[in-house]
Order: sequence, then structure tokens, then C-alpha cells
Amino acid sequence: MITVLLIIIGILGGIIGGMGMGGGTLLIPLLTIFTGMEQHAAQALNLIAFIPMSAVALGIHIKNKLVDFKTVLPIALPAAAAGVAASYLSKLTGARALSRYFGLFLTLLGIYQLITAIINVVREHKKRRQELLTVRAPKRSEISGSLD
Repeated sequence: MITVLLIIIGILGGIIGGMGMGGGTLLIPLLTIFTGMEQHAAQALNLIAFIPMSAVALGIHIKNKLVDFKTVLPIALPAAAAGVAASYLSKLTGARALSRYFGLFLTLLGIYQLITAIINVVREHKKRRQELLTVRAPKRSEISGSLD
């Protein structure tokens, strides 16, 4: 039964990850809630699963010439170092505290995404309204030509 549950959770995490949200956002809570897996193990499993997925995505982006290596390297190297440091820090943190921190992180991420979505909707609404209010003014030659 647990194997079927793990497969379903893996598929859901893959689908959400493929949609661009990040599979770990769903994978970690599902593993901890429904399988009883400890937070440390769930996060480690998520990181291990991330390696092949990111390698495939990077290969596709390189093939499509969407990677600017001059920009990526200064960002990727400190990010990798921060990831290693964060993994060591998580080992020092208790499972209960780690769960709370992850929950707080997901809450803040959700609030940020909600605010961003609202701002984008408002901007799009203003843009459409401006387009509707902007009426093409006729040129002077068109006005004088119609009077003749």
C-alpha cells in the first residue's frame, strides 16, 4: 500500500514540478503527512529527485540556446554553495522546527505569489482600460478631406 502511495505522490510532485511550481512544494508535505516520513528524509528525497530533473531541464535549455553562461555562472556558484550550507544547517535543526520553518516558507511563498498575481491582474486591467480609452484621433488631412 505504501508503495502505491509513494508512486502517486511522485506523480503528483512530477506534474506540479512540470507546471513550473516546483515539485518539492507538494512532495515534501505529502511525504511527511501521508507516509509519516521525517522532514529531513523528505527534503533529502526531494533534493535527490531534483538532480535528474534539473539536469534534463538544463540540457533542453542549452540545446535551445536559452542559457547565457556568462550570467549563469556568477549566480549558480554562490547558489550551490548556499545549498550545501543550508543542507548542513538543516541537519543541525530538529525535525519539528524544520517542519515549522518549511511551513512558514511555503506560507510566505504563497503570499508572495498571490500578491504578484494580483499586481499582474491589476496591471493587465489598467492596460486594457487604457487601450479602450485611447481612441485613434483622425489626422488633420482626413478631417479636411472629408469636408470637401
